[in-house]
Amino acid sequence: MIDKGSHIGHLKWVLQEFCKAFFEVDELKMRFRPSFFPFTEPSMEVDIGCDRSGGEVRVGEGNDWLEILGCGMVHPNVIRNCGLDPDEYQGFAWGMGIDRLAMLKYGMPDLRAFFDADVRWIEHYGFRPLDLPTLFGGLSR
Repeated sequence: MIDKGSHIGHLKWVLQEFCKAFFEVDELKMRFRPSFFPFTEPSMEVDIGCDRSGGEVRVGEGNDWLEILGCGMVHPNVIRNCGLDPDEYQGFAWGMGIDRLAMLKYGMPDLRAFFDADVRWIEHYGFRPLDLPTLFGGLSR
């Protein structure tokens, strides 16, 4: 996102609201740790609060932490290379593995199952092969 008025507070708010909606929790502890990514400065990694007891990960509970994504403010050189003045424009960016987020949301024990192309596995989690998400269907089934 690039804009004249964006700042790091907007980035943190967008990520927190997205995670609360995606994981369907009202409260979610998040921490932002300094990191390095070549196209953002400052750069951060984001951890969410969870509970890892009992052989499963429950997001929004407990005192454990789990890293879920990287983010930061768009580097001035990137903005400059897009033909904009970095003294006037600023923006933020983030990236995450959607398969990892789906694994956490649906309580899937192993990420490798996503790539096996086993229709029985897909149906077990309530999906249909070649199913397309819709706004009507929402985030949950």
